[in-house]
Amino acid sequence: MTDVFLQTRQLTCERDWRVLFSGLELQLRAGQMLQVSGPNGSGKTSLLRLLAGLMQPGAGEILYKGQPLGRQRDELARDSLWIGHAAGIKGLLTPLENLAWLTALQHGASGEAIADALVAVGLKGFEDVPCFTLSAGQQRRVALARLYLPDAPPLWILDEPFTALDKKAVVQLEQHLAGHCEQGGMVIFTTHHELQRRPAHFVELELGQGRP
Repeated sequence: MTDVFLQTRQLTCERDWRVLFSGLELQLRAGQMLQVSGPNGSGKTSLLRLLAGLMQPGAGEILYKGQPLGRQRDELARDSLWIGHAAGIKGLLTPLENLAWLTALQHGASGEAIADALVAVGLKGFEDVPCFTLSAGQQRRVALARLYLPDAPPLWILDEPFTALDKKAVVQLEQHLAGHCEQGGMVIFTTHHELQRRPAHFVELELGQGRP
């Protein structure tokens, strides 16, 4: 496989004066899918936020393309897409407006590309309605539509991406995530869902086992 894209060295995370994990070592290369597992409170979401550059570690370091993340935050932001457990969309905006706003913060996307992404996630006909009128599953699809844009960045960091999706949408998302990895992209995610479709370079990291 190719060179390491993202790496941790002796990473420690603390929350509310409690150590969630320590001494964590991982490497992520192009084409890999990394599932972070563990019981509630083991630090799954915190690890994703650390890798996305949204938190600071208690100790240890994160390297991005071989360099300390602190020097590379802007480049990591360009190369990654973070979707948290909440949908992260604005209820008063339409799906089209939400995606235009979200993509403008990164690469930008044409109106046609945004419309096509919404069709891909099953939201044709809902493009111009306020998002607060959509169901939880539809709001989740608005957020996930960013994964279907043509210029989506290579690294996807997703916290419980299958939340509120129906069976058909779950199958579609599994296939899309695996396809992204098979084309050289990378996915780091948490889920309580049992995957049925995994790419060749699938890795699972179990937290909360006494050691990472």
